Amino acid sequence: MKFFSNINLNRLKEGLSKTRNKLVTKITETFSGKAVIDDNTLNELEEILISSDLSSEIAEKIINNLKINLKDEKDHTLSNIIELLKNELLKILNIDQIKDASHEAIEKIKPYVILIVGVNGVGKTTTIGKLANNYKKAGNKVIVGAADTFRAAANEQLDIWAQRAGVEIIQQHKGADPSSVAFETVKRAVDEDYDIVLIDTAGRLQSKVNLMNELNKINKAISKMLPNAPHDTYLVLDATLGQNAIVQAEEFSKVTKLSGLVITKLDGTAKGGTIFQIYSTNKIPVRYIGVGEKLDDLQTFNPQAYVDALFKN
Repeated sequence: MKFFSNINLNRLKEGLSKTRNKLVTKITETFSGKAVIDDNTLNELEEILISSDLSSEIAEKIINNLKINLKDEKDHTLSNIIELLKNELLKILNIDQIKDASHEAIEKIKPYVILIVGVNGVGKTTTIGKLANNYKKAGNKVIVGAADTFRAAANEQLDIWAQRAGVEIIQQHKGADPSSVAFETVKRAVDEDYDIVLIDTAGRLQSKVNLMNELNKINKAISKMLPNAPHDTYLVLDATLGQNAIVQAEEFSKVTKLSGLVITKLDGTAKGGTIFQIYSTNKIPVRYIGVGEKLDDLQTFNPQAYVDALFKN
């Protein structure tokens, strides 16, 4: 497989404009014209951070660190405070979180199987289409498995996205065994020398037990065909849901081992701060973020670029 990197800072800034307007405008208003940055001012900043969907715990930690840093700083201007704030936000995201020393080894795995999980409505199908497009543009031969066989429109929607991305799709009738779809997809990938396999899964089953059992069956079917697969399991989360997205990450972590997150719909919300809370709570790396509806609007997540885009007009 060949990895892809899709970072467009201008599109990222556009996608984060609602969060940036809410965050930066309020910070500017808070600090503008103040000769002295006192505890009351920093407490106002803490409230702004919480309103941007950072948790109260994260906001408090940031403010405490800012107070310590400002004691040693002569420069209490707004621009310097923002730089200190950006550094604190980067610490939360752990700037090395998406660096993978084993990239060279991973690139030798063929086919590379990625399982996509998430509840209905978060943009899971769209994400698979965009991932397929990005991987294909990077020079990979890509195949998609439509293993969400419980939802009537799931196959049709995924088929449309597969066509848009120009990749093959394996699908069966509604109600078919999802694990058989997964098995057939991986078998086709092995037999026909595909690089990337993306497998959709049911967005919601009646209980955690049912969800766990279904994912276990899919995992077993895949590993039976290809030992050590799936190689990644990505959870798709909707940024507009704020706290509920964090709950979803916690719940899915209980039923399957997640290797990465995809955060969608950041362009439609002022809750871009959710990313900091999700990562701080679950310590699952964010791999990709959605900042628009176009095929190339799924971007590789880069902590530095993300924090910069939050504060740059």
